[in-house]
Amino acid sequence: MRVGITYDLRSWYIDRGYSMEDTAEFDKQETIDAIDNALVRMGFETEQIGNCFQLMSALSSDKRWDLVFNIAEGLYGDGRESVVPALLDQYRIPYVFSGPVVLGVSLNKYLSRLIVSAAGVPVSPGMLVSCLDDIKKCNLQFPLFIKPVSEGTGKGITEKSLVRSWKELRERAGFVLSRFNQPALVEEYLPGKEFTVGVIGSGSKAVAIGGMEIECRDNLPYSVETKENYQIFCKYTPLEGVYEEECKTLALSAWNAIGGVDGGRVDLRVDVNGKMCFIEVNPLAGLHPVHSDLPILANMNGINFQSLIEMIMRSALERNNLKLPAPIT
Repeated sequence: MRVGITYDLRSWYIDRGYSMEDTAEFDKQETIDAIDNALVRMGFETEQIGNCFQLMSALSSDKRWDLVFNIAEGLYGDGRESVVPALLDQYRIPYVFSGPVVLGVSLNKYLSRLIVSAAGVPVSPGMLVSCLDDIKKCNLQFPLFIKPVSEGTGKGITEKSLVRSWKELRERAGFVLSRFNQPALVEEYLPGKEFTVGVIGSGSKAVAIGGMEIECRDNLPYSVETKENYQIFCKYTPLEGVYEEECKTLALSAWNAIGGVDGGRVDLRVDVNGKMCFIEVNPLAGLHPVHSDLPILANMNGINFQSLIEMIMRSALERNNLKLPAPIT
């Protein structure tokens, strides 16, 4: 079986003048190679396709694959993660991970809040600020946390994201609106413990494989800078004890509400009253075998990188009525 791999290689964009912040969500070659090697060990014939531009070029040259392992994040707009799966849908090529609607809705943290809260998953009180005049409608309780509505990997989040006054709220909202050219999501700050939970599978067959607590030094937010230097700033501990079942239950509820498939992560945090709340869902989670949250938490729960990729692939194959090839010995 021929499996293509779609991805955004960070160096490809850096070489073309994009900034480190612009490319924060993109992958290193070692991530692509690790996925490729894991697929080859499963018996697949693989091809590293690249980003959406390289995919379009390959498709126009009549290249085809039986399945595409898609981790392409895209570059522009709030539908950027949806571009590759939407293209593949038009060519009727099946792929791993969620489709364009799920990826688009999940990237927009305000819309994903509406969906999971309608399914009974608690969220912190919040609002969308599309222009500075919207702040006049705010009746939330300070302190507040503000971030771009459609960014990932902690982009747009700094220590200034935690605001304690109307002046700070207005300044930070202005920054988000101008720098990221998109609305800002404002929520009542969640001061308690933070967790991320890994989910594998789809629908009734989805399982929470475990999670981890994320503790940042000096109460720093889990930002781009913090994540990229997690060994210095963060402490990860396996999810266990009093929060384990609640986290897993809420993660599965949020995952199924959003319609995620094959694999991803759900982030949760405890509010001022001790209630666990949904932060966001990531149906296109990072897969660096050493540094990404999903492989880290999987490894904490006895699932190595090879096994993680195999679990993801089995879900995708079953969902698309495809068979696993005989493994290479």
